[in-house]
Amino acid sequence: MTPLLYREDAYLREAPARVVEITPEGGVVLDRSLFYPKGGGQPGDSGWLEWDGTRLAIATAVKAEDGHSSVLVPAEPAALPPLGAHVVQRLDWERRHAHMRVHTALHLLSVVIPLPVTGGQIGATGGRLDFLMPEPPEDREAIEDALNALVDRDLPVTERWITEADLDAQPDLVKTLSVKPPRGAGRVRLVRIGEPSQQVDLQPCGGTHVARTGEIGALRLGKIENKGKQNRRVTLLLA
Repeated sequence: MTPLLYREDAYLREAPARVVEITPEGGVVLDRSLFYPKGGGQPGDSGWLEWDGTRLAIATAVKAEDGHSSVLVPAEPAALPPLGAHVVQRLDWERRHAHMRVHTALHLLSVVIPLPVTGGQIGATGGRLDFLMPEPPEDREAIEDALNALVDRDLPVTERWITEADLDAQPDLVKTLSVKPPRGAGRVRLVRIGEPSQQVDLQPCGGTHVARTGEIGALRLGKIENKGKQNRRVTLLLA
């Protein structure tokens, strides 16, 4: 199975690899995945591949047909590394780190607004969650204050793994109605915010996160939009 470097260390910015496949569409598959593939509302990573004095810009990464490894999508038509070539993967770190900050911030938003989540999207400057929320919140300022209070507490963000059977026995861990936790490997990754004895959030997630909430920085609540009879979209911005 392809090592998922982005999951082993979300702060790893570059890594060597070997080309194991060129897809019919011109995507590059490596034996080690540093680039996070688009999924769960988080965009695929961008960056560069370098080999033998050549540099190839990567626009995004998507999941391979096996559902595990990443397919790197070139930003424009260009010469591709040959099969078996040894390359260096380099992330657009500023963009990746912004996604990490926003992703963790959206987990905090699901704490401050404890309602079922029907959708979500992560960007480099902010993100949004759609909630099963018939009526809009009465106090926007209180939501924003609560979010920034959790950021200011500089809570640790850690992970642990449980079996798929354990998750089935604890369905309340899943907050999202539209996105199901990644399965198929026999175990599911949980992301925890806070110390185990005083956690503020614990939910399945396959994305990348910052190590502590203080790294997110100040947050600002954006638009709250009506998206149907029972749904409202809450936008969150990095201040």
